[in-house]
Amino acid sequence: MCKANQAATKDSKPKFSLGHITATRGVFEHLERHGVNASEYLDRHVRGDWGDIPPEDAAENEFAVNRRLRLLSSYMIAGERVWIITEADRSVSTLLFPSEY
Repeated sequence: MCKANQAATKDSKPKFSLGHITATRGVFEHLERHGVNASEYLDRHVRGDWGDIPPEDAAENEFAVNRRLRLLSSYMIAGERVWIITEADRSVSTLLFPSEY
């Protein structure tokens, strides 16, 4: 992501509620092992920076925001792909590895 997009995302308002935030044991241990705070990625997710997903998936997320459908972001965190999925009812957002889906 370019720095201009990072700045715009940082200044933008949250697009939806994250609900309860949870992580799988695997992702939690990965973040702990590498000293990574997930808040940066959750902040990007909630502001519409969907990370490393194809343009058509980003467009689907934009469509889903106002229609209360499930949202998915994908980030490379400390050498591993991590997804953040926010459920359609916005009750929970989960950090997980794609292999755990």
